[in-house]
Amino acid sequence: MNILNWITNLDLAINYWIQENLRNDFLTRFFTFITSLSNYGWFWILLIIVLLINKKTRKVGIIAFVSFCACALVVNVFMKPLFMRTRPYDLVDFLIYIGHKPWDYSFPSGHTSAAFSVALICFWQLDKKYSWIFVLIAALIGFSRLYLGVHYPSDVLGGFLIALIISYIVNKKGSEYYGRNRN
Repeated sequence: MNILNWITNLDLAINYWIQENLRNDFLTRFFTFITSLSNYGWFWILLIIVLLINKKTRKVGIIAFVSFCACALVVNVFMKPLFMRTRPYDLVDFLIYIGHKPWDYSFPSGHTSAAFSVALICFWQLDKKYSWIFVLIAALIGFSRLYLGVHYPSDVLGGFLIALIISYIVNKKGSEYYGRNRN
C-alpha cells in the first residue's frame, strides 16, 4: 500500500468515527453555524474591515487582508485544481455529509485556510488576551468541516499548514514593512 492510500484510509477511518460517535442534533446545529462563519469568508472579511476602520489596528487589517487573499489564491486557484481530490462523501457510500454540498475539490480545506490566515495574523499582532479567541474559532471551523463530512482530516491539516506558512511570511514581511516586530 502506498502512502497516499494509507493517508486516505486513515482519513476515512477518522471521518467514519466522527460520523458514528460524535454526531447529534445539538452538535450538528452548532457545527453548521460554526462552518457558516467561513462561508465565502464573510466573518473574516468583516473582521478585516473592523481592523481597517480602527486607526490603531489598520496595519494589522492590511496584513490580515493580504494573508487572506494570498491563501484564497493559493488554495482555490492553484492547489484544489492541482490535486483534484474527491470529497469523502463522493468516494465512499457510508459517509454522509450534512448541509451544503460543496462543488469544488476537497484538498486543501478553503474554510480552514481562510480562517487561520486571519486568525494567526490577529494572534501574532494583537493582544493575546483576546486574540486567542480567533484561533479557537478557526480550529472549530476546521473541525466542523470533518464533523459535517465535507473534508478529510488531511484536507483540514493541509489548509492549516498552508495558512500557517503564508500568514507567517505575510506577517513577517508586513511587520518589517510597517516597522513592527511583534511575534
